[in-house]
Amino acid sequence: MWISFYNNKGIGDTLLLTAGNCDRYDAVVTRNGDVTQVVNKENNEVIGYNIHEVSKYVIIDANGHFALTPEQQEVVMNLIKDAGFDVANLDLTPKEALVVGYVEECVPHEDSDHLNVTQTRVSDDTVLQIVCGAPNVAAGQKVVVATPGTVMPSGAIIWAGELRGVPSAGMLCSARELGLENAPQVRGILVLDDDAVVGTPFIG
Repeated sequence: MWISFYNNKGIGDTLLLTAGNCDRYDAVVTRNGDVTQVVNKENNEVIGYNIHEVSKYVIIDANGHFALTPEQQEVVMNLIKDAGFDVANLDLTPKEALVVGYVEECVPHEDSDHLNVTQTRVSDDTVLQIVCGAPNVAAGQKVVVATPGTVMPSGAIIWAGELRGVPSAGMLCSARELGLENAPQVRGILVLDDDAVVGTPFIG
């Protein structure tokens, strides 16, 4: 999932598009005109584009993370293509990031005394393996899932990765991480009512 950032006062007139992260020593940066592409040389995946002097091409009324409109997507796609970069697999359509999930399985992490490995359904055809350290996580719960690419209220971005050597694709969220009013300050994920519908957007 691609994430869009723009902050003219903070970083200048540059649109930042990101789909992942990597060690800076693994980043291969190529600039053609007003477009910079960032590739992770470890897996040869494109993880970012910067569109410099973007206001020459499209008006962006945003400050921070935002969703590109269909018209903005078309302009940006054409800019990247015209700069000589492949856009065949580039999809800038905003996706629902925080969704209702169902914990189908929860087993202890073999290399941790507090982590659990869950299999959490987020749609009819998608189950994510998510490692969770919350003490109250259990199979059979309806939960809030931050899917990879989610920008949390704190500004942190959730990416797929590993925890203690186990792949983890997302995060099961607490009320505090979701920025909910009167969120309890104790550790633990937010457990939703049983009638919450899996795969639907979470509205706090």
